[in-house]
Amino acid sequence: MSVAHEAPTGTFASLRVPNYRIFFTGAVVSNVGTWMYRVAQDWLVLTILTDHSSSALGLVTGLQFLPIPFLAPYAGSIADRFPKRRILMLSQSLLGLNALVMFLLVVSGWVELWHVFVLAFLTGVVTAFDNPTRQAFVSEMVPRGLVPNAVGLNSASFNSARLLGPGLAGLMIAAWGVAPAMALNALSFGAVLLSLARMRAAELTPAPMRKNGKGAVREGLRYVWRRPDILVILLMVFMLGTFGMNFQITNALMATKVFGKGPGEYGLLGSIMAIGTLAAALIAARRERPRLRVLLLALGGFALCTGLLGAAPSYTVFAALLVPTGLCALTMMTCANASVQLASDPEVRGRVMALYMAIFMGGTPLGAPLIGWVGDVFGPRWTIWAGSLATGVTFAGVSAWFMVHRGVRVRLRRGWPPRLRVWTVDEVRAAQASAEAD
Repeated sequence: MSVAHEAPTGTFASLRVPNYRIFFTGAVVSNVGTWMYRVAQDWLVLTILTDHSSSALGLVTGLQFLPIPFLAPYAGSIADRFPKRRILMLSQSLLGLNALVMFLLVVSGWVELWHVFVLAFLTGVVTAFDNPTRQAFVSEMVPRGLVPNAVGLNSASFNSARLLGPGLAGLMIAAWGVAPAMALNALSFGAVLLSLARMRAAELTPAPMRKNGKGAVREGLRYVWRRPDILVILLMVFMLGTFGMNFQITNALMATKVFGKGPGEYGLLGSIMAIGTLAAALIAARRERPRLRVLLLALGGFALCTGLLGAAPSYTVFAALLVPTGLCALTMMTCANASVQLASDPEVRGRVMALYMAIFMGGTPLGAPLIGWVGDVFGPRWTIWAGSLATGVTFAGVSAWFMVHRGVRVRLRRGWPPRLRVWTVDEVRAAQASAEAD
């Protein structure tokens, strides 16, 4: 039996596909553990191993992503050459082992800052292979028409876990310390392994696998280089991921240094932001295809919201502004992800998605330490404003590029509520031809 028949419709359409439903369930459990671990790790570094050093926190975050830009092209060729489900079982096992080692170091009292650095780097090495494989695996579980829906639901899984994970971690840290949160994270990887083992292999639709790995990396890079539509999206993703998506650092600094809050209030910020990101994920799941205007307006909205976020006068206002900020960020990410997947040929999709993840997450080793340094030198608010400026300039530059090279035009539609219309010259000509034919 194949899933490549007529696709169901609706916000949760992909959940009607048995393999994707199994995968989704395991991912939710694992994502809760991941978010708990992120809060616990940040609190460990910020308040136990250092005296609120934003530079150390930025370095830990950077090390988690440092291997990705270097290994991702090779990871993509591996994803196109071997069965993706087997790669994921190996990578998830290694990530679970890494999480277990961290828990044992913490609970034994032996943990030192360099331990966190090393384990963060090893996590990045495995993640470099895990992420592109997991992204490309989506199109093997669901029909092509459901890829945008599945991408949206993947984000919904990640961000619904974000609603629970940080807040729960904050409460556990306040009551018992960071060790229990790290223990639960290590256990949560078992849910993903179980879901992968329970999948029905006959119902997957694997992409053609490349038999010879020689030249695969160069071939993937040449493919992307010849696709300016993909290159522009990758630029947007790079700027957002490098300078804008550093909330692991900025939220910690704002909560502790600016507003003087504890672990419970810090963890709550992640859960509050997840309200916006979860809403964006569910909206993305309803969207039949990614649209250019959504991509551009989401990036512009993110720049505006983060500008206001950096100026928040109180903890309450800061928390409230995280909702629209998360909405814009996640809308841009899901739209970009679906656009790149649908624009790529199946035989190179693993390598393209590897490059996508390298661009999105690989900028963090540059951005996170830089943002941490900005926080130490100029103050916590500038860690947010730096991202606002970078994404705002990107929005202006990419919008101008689309207008010049793709004939994109923007107009404010009359009436209430007013809406921006974005279209290309080719779309206008096609509409005129259709009207004349009628």
